[in-house]
Amino acid sequence: QVQLVQSGGGLVQPGGSLRLSCAASQRIFDTYALTWYRQAPGKEREWVGAVAIDGRTRYKNSVKDRFTISRDDAINTGYLQMDNLKPEDTAVYYCTAGTVYWGQGTQVTVSS
Repeated sequence: QVQLVQSGGGLVQPGGSLRLSCAASQRIFDTYALTWYRQAPGKEREWVGAVAIDGRTRYKNSVKDRFTISRDDAINTGYLQMDNLKPEDTAVYYCTAGTVYWGQGTQVTVSS
């Protein structure tokens, strides 16, 4: 059974940066796309972006040019680099491998 363990997150002021990590227990991101979702309080979970098996990335329009998704296949870890954070980015963030395997979620709070 593949496990995804997330780390990073926390409280940051508007305009700040955070990096989330998603460590897989085995090689998985050459089989499944690494995708990030988020869920804000009282809202449905929404797609944030993904890096495909071939390395191509796609992003939700509201985070494009601020967020960067990457992965390091040598250590089976994916990343979500978030820059110029805004209060509306506040949410629990989840990584997933092909929506088959999910991380535990990480709280990101953007507030002054």
